[in-house]
Amino acid sequence: MALTAMTGFIFLLSMTVVQGYGDYGVTYRPTEICALEGSEVEIGCSYTYPSWIKSPSTTVKRKVWFTESGKKKQEPDDLTTDPQYRGRVTYTFLWRSCSMKITNLRKSDSAEYMFRFITNQPGGKYTGSPGVTLTVTALQVKVYGGTSYAYLRCESSCVLPHTSSYIWYKNEQILQKRNNVYLYPNHLNPLDSYICAVKGREDVPSPSVCVQGHSCNRVNYSKRSICAPRGSTVDISSTYSHHDQIQSKFWFRGYQWSHLQQDLKEVSQYEGRVEVLGPEIGRSTLTIRDLTERDSAEYKFKFKTQWSEWGSSLPGTTLTVTALQVQVSRIISDHPGYTEAELKCVSSCSPAGRLSFIWFRNEQRSMTQTSTYTDRFYPGDVVSCAFRGHENHRSPSLYAPKIPSVSVSPSAEIEEGQSLTLTCSSGANPAANYTWYKGDQTLVNKGPQLVFRSIQASISAEYYCTAETELGLRSSNYTSINVTYAPRLPFVSVSPSAEIEEGHSVTLTCRSDANPAANYTWYKGNQRVFEGLEGVHHFTSISSEDRGSYSCLSENKHGRKKSPSLFLDVWHPPKLPSVSVSPSADIVEGQSLTLTCSSNANPAANYTWYKEDEDSPKASGQNFTITETRAEHSGSYYCEAQNSRGRQNSSLHLITVKGSLSSAAAGSITALLLALIIILSAFLLIRRKRSMKHSSESRERPDSNRQHHVGSGSYSLSAEQQDEIVYSSVQFCKNQEDSLYSNITQAQHRLKEEEEDVEYSVVRFTNGTAAFHHDIEDPSGLYSTVCKNQKCVRTT
Repeated sequence: MALTAMTGFIFLLSMTVVQGYGDYGVTYRPTEICALEGSEVEIGCSYTYPSWIKSPSTTVKRKVWFTESGKKKQEPDDLTTDPQYRGRVTYTFLWRSCSMKITNLRKSDSAEYMFRFITNQPGGKYTGSPGVTLTVTALQVKVYGGTSYAYLRCESSCVLPHTSSYIWYKNEQILQKRNNVYLYPNHLNPLDSYICAVKGREDVPSPSVCVQGHSCNRVNYSKRSICAPRGSTVDISSTYSHHDQIQSKFWFRGYQWSHLQQDLKEVSQYEGRVEVLGPEIGRSTLTIRDLTERDSAEYKFKFKTQWSEWGSSLPGTTLTVTALQVQVSRIISDHPGYTEAELKCVSSCSPAGRLSFIWFRNEQRSMTQTSTYTDRFYPGDVVSCAFRGHENHRSPSLYAPKIPSVSVSPSAEIEEGQSLTLTCSSGANPAANYTWYKGDQTLVNKGPQLVFRSIQASISAEYYCTAETELGLRSSNYTSINVTYAPRLPFVSVSPSAEIEEGHSVTLTCRSDANPAANYTWYKGNQRVFEGLEGVHHFTSISSEDRGSYSCLSENKHGRKKSPSLFLDVWHPPKLPSVSVSPSADIVEGQSLTLTCSSNANPAANYTWYKEDEDSPKASGQNFTITETRAEHSGSYYCEAQNSRGRQNSSLHLITVKGSLSSAAAGSITALLLALIIILSAFLLIRRKRSMKHSSESRERPDSNRQHHVGSGSYSLSAEQQDEIVYSSVQFCKNQEDSLYSNITQAQHRLKEEEEDVEYSVVRFTNGTAAFHHDIEDPSGLYSTVCKNQKCVRTT
């Protein structure tokens, strides 16, 4: 794998070197790297090993980078644990490739770097040697020439790429030059100072030099970057020279704008912690005590003369204040009661010098003084580290997760449709990873919060979370989520579900999903019949009157719903049938007659008709019709109603068929009536003429009138008027149905032998002199009585 540099200021000697034996090997490309101080570099390689030698298949157990100093050890130290490289080295491994990045290069990083890997096979260890040679260099300006002319050259201790572009500064002002040589055009000015840098890394320029002598105006810093632990004291030094008399000088925090360049001794953040020392002419040292992370910044020295000022444009010294942190570098073994692990004390940068460490476990000092600490760690252990001499500035404590707690928002009653947030929290360092579970360990989410945007009833359950770090896993207690909601659409069920017979026990059940539980109201049709909490309507002994459509209303404080109707069909044998006759009047021979049988039955009944004292049925069906009745049809009838549940007979119903006239008799009666009408008409005509003859005689005999009494009424009639009254009686004898009698007589008196049910019809004949009183029958009326089977009709 080819090696790539992180910046363009690194010279790579493009040569591939393969080291190996058998199927083991390491390949480097390139093998030599030249890099600028303060920059970063990436060294890469690839490695090979046999995939299988003996069962099991080959796997790589350990991969490390180290320097040539580690060759003397049986197992060299990993660079990531070396205090000199702490915080500046990172590894990247992809399949069989390997790379190492080193940042903030120092001259002390110049060394040979090698890669080593160990497999699970016997003797399966290999180191790629020789490795890659890294040279860290700094730029310098060299002056060549005489007293009147010169040329300047930007040089380094190793060869940088020929494609590098350079920047030149004269008296802190940029010049438009792009190569590493600058030709001085005119005579030398002893006041001029020059600086060079590689384009893109202007933060690490060369020191400033005077083209002639040492009295030019310039400022240089002893270190371009410093790493210091929190709580420590740091010294930042600079050297300077000047041609004119200095009027003022001070240190400031590296802002480019002059109105922000304030003397640190006047800044409140540094009050009581800053001191500037000038042990000798041309040197100034800034001391900052009790460092905090806020002190991380670039610091510059500045002086002013009568004609100019220096120290504002070019980079100064960058200070990084680091805080230690305990990390779990690897887990050796995991056990139910403890975890065996390797801890590492790391910082964001590596302070100068080889500082030793102090470890604290549950506030007790450990004997370990290196940056790593290996031991068994139990739940509840608290571990921290510090630099020796800076025990008051320990790292944050590392500890396994505590039992998590769960909070619910909102904490009031949870209604369907609302938003809901569950939050899991646990004291742990490093911060724990959280996982949410529902019920019997169904994974639902990862992260400290479980959020429901529009909560549904289906999420009602018990939830818990786990908090996990490298040192262990802890689980919270269960939290119950109860979502309330209005009743869902109810439905009604019946038990037993088979056919329901009268007299059996029947239960109707209304079911509706609701929270809180619903109250139920039962309806038969639109009539309310029952109310209760159980949603059960019970019939101990159901009857046919209970047949109908039933529904239930489910209701709680969030709403109500009514179920669809359920028809309850009750099966029962026929009830006592009833019989009706049409027509309902006396039944005369020859008429049509219909008997109808009705009975309440479920399923519907089948009907059979019987005549008393006869075994064979007369008819089947609800209606029994006799088209033409005869005398032999008289008798008692009853119907039988029958279904699959039973049978029932009606009571006896008597039918009497009365006799009727023959056609010949009817014709004779008609002819006789016509003859009577003709005779009566002739008689009345004769009587009328006679009445008119006697009317003249009645004027001469006014007191010849006579008074007659009929019943309780009385009236006066003349002799002619009495003669005008004619009675006609036609009677059908009981024993001789075909005999016809007709009597026509004068109405001298009322027929007392007439029966009470005789109906009269009066036809009145009057003349101009007749006078009648109220409630008096007209004696001149013509009466006709027709009797049939002892029922007579009288007409006039």
